[in-house]
Amino acid sequence: MKYYYVYILASKRRGTLYIGVTNDLIRRMYEHKNGLVKGFAKRYKVYNLVYYQQCEDIESVIQREKHLKAWHREWKIRLIEETNPMWKDLSSNLFEHGFQPSLE
Repeated sequence: MKYYYVYILASKRRGTLYIGVTNDLIRRMYEHKNGLVKGFAKRYKVYNLVYYQQCEDIESVIQREKHLKAWHREWKIRLIEETNPMWKDLSSNLFEHGFQPSLE
């Protein structure tokens, strides 16, 4: 089964936020962390994965991304703090467990 992810990156606790979508969360985090993704996240140094949600179909994940992007900032912060109150970088868990990005 193929999975898709909507994710939120932060520059720091309650810092600049970036919302994105991917079909390979590990690869995408590798790209962000290594400055391989041009644009907003790279320009504002938004590298820390603070929230992600897995979906089984692309339409659902795109709708969720649009929904989250339309939210007020405080709602996004509340969502992050409900599941990640310390604003830990969740991508470190992905890489610690030996996952390697597929850079195809």
